[in-house]
Amino acid sequence: MDLSIIIPLLNESESIFELHNWISKELKNTTLSYEIIFIDDGSSDNSWDKIINLNKKYPNIIGLRFSKNFGKSQALHAGFLKSKGDIIITLDADLQDSPSEIINLYNRIISEKMDIISGWKKKRYDSLIFKNIPSKLFNWAARKVSGIKIHDFNCGIKAYRSEVIKNINVYGEMHRYIPVLAVQKGFTKIEEQIVKHQARKYGKTKFGWSRFTNGFLDLITLWFFNKFGKRPMHFFGLIGSIMVFIGFIAALYLGIDKLYFETKGRLITDRPQFFVALTTMILGAQFFVAGFVGELVIKNHSNINRYKIISSLSPKK
Repeated sequence: MDLSIIIPLLNESESIFELHNWISKELKNTTLSYEIIFIDDGSSDNSWDKIINLNKKYPNIIGLRFSKNFGKSQALHAGFLKSKGDIIITLDADLQDSPSEIINLYNRIISEKMDIISGWKKKRYDSLIFKNIPSKLFNWAARKVSGIKIHDFNCGIKAYRSEVIKNINVYGEMHRYIPVLAVQKGFTKIEEQIVKHQARKYGKTKFGWSRFTNGFLDLITLWFFNKFGKRPMHFFGLIGSIMVFIGFIAALYLGIDKLYFETKGRLITDRPQFFVALTTMILGAQFFVAGFVGELVIKNHSNINRYKIISSLSPKK
């Protein structure tokens, strides 16, 4: 199959039919074989009923339904596993991402032999204060930490080669950092493309300020895993060893001082420096143990399901 279009959604029943019609119109005059995968991330409206109707009518519609809202990363992960296309394109379901970009993204990723092409909403129709400015700050920080020179990490519309998305593990809220995850796996051919952004037509945004705070925390997590994810002992063990050494030297100094210089002074246990040294050694030992446990976790790591699919719709023959 040439193309898989993956659409995660949460309570977007008003836009599903319109989005499908728009995609079909854009691809109607092409020779591409394609599938559209809708992932219902625990919607409480009738989004799933709309997907069922599309599946009954069109042979290339696939649907996955989560038992509850697990998040966009988990929805994308499920869609990636289900996809069969050589090229995968992701879209948000709120009609703010334009399906008219699909052909351009597909042709470019093929002709330029890229791994990922990320959309860039250069002109946005969101709130300046509540979305545009925080988004610019977030993307600036992401560029600095990751070293990847793209302007819009969180843009919903992206194109991937199948090999890329089959070799990365999207978890937590890491969907915004898929380019970073890809680079960590050796897929470095990443470019961006300016895409059209449209004002929301139905409903309201599902994102609040928490997505930006979570985004920055995830960025720190990603930096840490990139540096020390395979060998946590290099981080925790180093800090722990330094703290144990400092605490030991301080305690040794206090002991020598008491035995040879201040023999008639107060007891070591009456000196606050002793408890500082003792606490430093205890904390250092805990850091060292944390590094050791981290090594054990990595060596015995096994994948677990992070979401539950309660319904699945396959293409009609």
